[in-house]
Amino acid sequence: METYMTNPEQYDELSEILKALSHPVRLCIVRGLLANGACNVSDMQNCLKAPQSTISQHISKLKACGIIKGEKRGLEIYYSVTNKKAAELINVLFD
Repeated sequence: METYMTNPEQYDELSEILKALSHPVRLCIVRGLLANGACNVSDMQNCLKAPQSTISQHISKLKACGIIKGEKRGLEIYYSVTNKKAAELINVLFD
């Protein structure tokens, strides 16, 4: 039998990514960022038809998990996907 537990930390990281992506809104945010490039909350709000406060909560969770990052441009913050494993998962799920 093969042993898969060569690096237990790897499972922790992947588990956290999967938890973060398990909500439909967060999944949609990450997929949209990958498809369209960097976006601000207003762009996401128009696309998702969800309140800004809801989107901001989901963005906070994605940032805390290291899946996305924000870059300030003037008065706006534009978010983009920075986690390669999360991007790969989205591409597999929606291929």
